[in-house]
Amino acid sequence: MSSGTGTVDLGQSGVPAEPERSGEPTGATRRSRAVDLLRRLGEANALVVTVCAIVAALVFGALLILCTSPPVLQAWGHVGSNPGHAFSESWSTVAAAYSALVEGSIFNPHAQDLTQAFNPISETLVAATPLMLAGLGVGLGFSTGVFNIGGQGQLIAGAVAALWVGTEIKAPIGIHIPLVVLAGALGGAVAGFIPGILKATTGAHEVITTIMLNYIFLYLLEWLLTISPFQQPGQSNAISKTMPTTAQMPHLFGSTLRVNLSLIVALAMALVVWWLMQRSRLGFSFKVIGLNPDAGKTAGMDARLITVLVLTISGALIGMAGMATLSGTDFLLSTGYGGNTGFNAITVALLGRNSPGGIVLGSLLFAALISGGRDMQAVTGIPIDLTTVIQAVIVFMVATPALVREVFRLREARGGQARIATKGWTA
Repeated sequence: MSSGTGTVDLGQSGVPAEPERSGEPTGATRRSRAVDLLRRLGEANALVVTVCAIVAALVFGALLILCTSPPVLQAWGHVGSNPGHAFSESWSTVAAAYSALVEGSIFNPHAQDLTQAFNPISETLVAATPLMLAGLGVGLGFSTGVFNIGGQGQLIAGAVAALWVGTEIKAPIGIHIPLVVLAGALGGAVAGFIPGILKATTGAHEVITTIMLNYIFLYLLEWLLTISPFQQPGQSNAISKTMPTTAQMPHLFGSTLRVNLSLIVALAMALVVWWLMQRSRLGFSFKVIGLNPDAGKTAGMDARLITVLVLTISGALIGMAGMATLSGTDFLLSTGYGGNTGFNAITVALLGRNSPGGIVLGSLLFAALISGGRDMQAVTGIPIDLTTVIQAVIVFMVATPALVREVFRLREARGGQARIATKGWTA
């Protein structure tokens, strides 16, 4: 439409089109960008759910701190006369606890030198290394529909094999360490092969056999630590020989920080597992059998052979976790070796949704909670058990994505993508 003073362009709807402007974006443009950003966040369904789960766990932990802290409870008992003190005491208590958690797991700004300042992140990486390897093994099994609950036994088997190679074979460090790594993988692989072949040949369920093998390897370790060549000479206690220096993992950042070469081994294994599952024909067979065994059989895949291979490779990765702790920090074995690492690996795999990248990040998160929890307890007196509760809440929330979407107003969009509902509009 034209006039004597100029022209006005009409859009398809007959409404005058908004003229283009330079400089600051219009309100409609900013809104469009916000919608697009939220839509992209919503499409990252797994990531959004995991982040929301962590936030919910931290909020729940803060509530536990407030409900169990005597100064906070006392302040709230006089909230009528002094409400400001109740709120300030609550904030300072939670802030002090989480500050100590961060300083104990990442960086200590109050340290006297750089070594002490970076010691927290070093300890976090040390704690994360076996969780990475064991989590990769468990996650590989879960991705294929195999439930490997024998992490503790396979970890012990890998550590025993690594100890024997480390103490009985004499070699320079450049040869000795690769032999120890291979021995740890081989020991765990044997422990994983046993339930695999049992399932393939007899149909024995891997959950039962792997759990029972945990006890077998645990008591086998107790016996081995009382006989030669494993027991420490001159000792009557159940303590093994010490790994020689040629079989000990070199430190990455100086002798005062414990983070060592086993971290590089764990990250390398994460890349190997990623390539196996995403780029290899064998990994494709693993995923097909895990998603639909009947379809795999129709395509000519041997489900029994794949089950054996999965449990063997899974055991090898978990066995390397036992090797990493032995050769990296402990240097000897004792009864009950490995603690809860084998079972914690299950939660790490669930948190990471069985993907190598997610497992690496999940292990770092859990290790940070473990390392920072000690400092939090020492500084604030809040029990380290709080970090265990936070871990449990994270896993619970990740395992129940529908609950997370309801709490944070996330919705499933058509096509399976997440949408974020807000007041007045939806992305």
